[in-house]
Amino acid sequence: MRDIANNTNFEVIDETEDYIVVVKPAPLLVHPSVPGNPPTLLDGLEGLLAFDLANGAQLSIINRLDRETSGLVLVAKNKEWASRFGKAMQRRAVEKEYLAIVWGWPVEDEFVCAEPIRQMSEFMESAIWVKRCVNPEGQVSETRFVVERRFERETSNGNQFALVRAKPVTGRMHQIRVHLAHLGHAIVGDKIYGPGEHCYLNHIETGWTPELERELLLPRHALHSAKLEVEVNGESFSWECGLPEEMVGFVDGD
Repeated sequence: MRDIANNTNFEVIDETEDYIVVVKPAPLLVHPSVPGNPPTLLDGLEGLLAFDLANGAQLSIINRLDRETSGLVLVAKNKEWASRFGKAMQRRAVEKEYLAIVWGWPVEDEFVCAEPIRQMSEFMESAIWVKRCVNPEGQVSETRFVVERRFERETSNGNQFALVRAKPVTGRMHQIRVHLAHLGHAIVGDKIYGPGEHCYLNHIETGWTPELERELLLPRHALHSAKLEVEVNGESFSWECGLPEEMVGFVDGD
């Protein structure tokens, strides 16, 4: 399996004087969160666009991805386009599609989860502060799913997996991960919503180990932002990107 621990490279797939679209790898952070962070996507963009920044450009990341989620990130280069993209987000003129590798075979080829989502620590104790779950008092949430492929792979924890396309209607934190776990089809490699909270806690303490690999199978959760569509002032923009190598290898059995 390819080592992705220090994968800080990103690919530019589209660029104009007003915006740039890149493919972020996992586990690259989008932007710094605490002092002393490793290099981030924003660091890389600032280096790449140093000339633009020296001439008045201002970078605004429009759609943020979790550290372990790979895929498309849209970045505005000036205030005008940051505002245009921001307003498009507010009026839900942005459509996103993700690809995920999940445990098990969903019963239906197409299905919807519209269960509300709430932060778990608001109503019960959790060792993971950021963890969220389905709860009747949570925020309205909806995700539509389509099974792209069902396949088998021999592991110690089961042999049925599926490649699923997820289309979030709402944009809640961890929404796709929470909904799939709630449906009994957690994302492969998910340290928080997968086999158990101990995976996340052990990873913080020990890093990636053979024991974690046996449980999680992949060192990052297998969720990828594959398509992004935006409508701005009547003009439509669309970008797509394929699965990263580690997800392709898992699906193909490499």
